[in-house]
Amino acid sequence: MGQVVCGGALLKCSFGVAPSSLMVLPANLVTTVMPIANIMDNKPLVNILPFGMCQSLANPMVAAATAAALGVLTPMPCIPVTAAPWAPGCPTVQIGNMPALNNSSKLMCNWAGVIQINMAGQMTIQVP
Repeated sequence: MGQVVCGGALLKCSFGVAPSSLMVLPANLVTTVMPIANIMDNKPLVNILPFGMCQSLANPMVAAATAAALGVLTPMPCIPVTAAPWAPGCPTVQIGNMPALNNSSKLMCNWAGVIQINMAGQMTIQVP
């Protein structure tokens, strides 16, 4: 069984150089110590904070800086672009009429990064 994810969860992007934390607004009205997340908590710079520097050549800023450096990979500041919701979530548990977010869910960044949950933010509530 997986763990339900709440605000303050530790996130890692495959192209980011630093971890980040998940920010969950209390709009769903379901909390532990922090609000519990659902699959729609995917908004850049609201729910998903930057991961330091981005190393993905799919990111136009990184590609431009790398081209200017004559092909030497040049990381640029991370600005996540996440259009799709977290997948797969937990469809049997609903938080705010959406599937709950569990610690095995992943989120795709438009710059080719895969964002995953390293620590769920709590250790007591499990979901199937």
